Amino acid sequence: MQYDDFIGEVQQRAQLDSREAALSISRATLTTLSERIDPGQAENLGAQLPDELARHLKAVDDAERFDHGEFVDRVGGREEIDGADAADTAFHARVVVDVLDEAVTGDALEDVKNQLPTDEGYDDLFEVAESEGSPA
Repeated sequence: MQYDDFIGEVQQRAQLDSREAALSISRATLTTLSERIDPGQAENLGAQLPDELARHLKAVDDAERFDHGEFVDRVGGREEIDGADAADTAFHARVVVDVLDEAVTGDALEDVKNQLPTDEGYDDLFEVAESEGSPA
């Protein structure tokens, strides 16, 4: 998936007013995801994305352990969307993960999901990507 297509899909699905907002939530979600997953997995995801997006999946030395609430807080602290609350931020992250699921091949996103605890709310992050009614 090309960069413009990725950002356009995020903008449309999240119902954002601008491409800049779509880039902001994409950057915030990918950066936070890279802090939480295995560095090798972050590199694998980044290798399948356009350079403009892959740079936000920089591998860190060690994955940090934090729950879904902290994940949403970190994304919210990074995205530059005026008036967004925690529910908005969680939705934005789900949209980015949904588009990411379409942008990468094979089981790349499933590998990410398998690294995250199932009892800390991370299943919510994959909610849109797994639903049959996912926007096309």
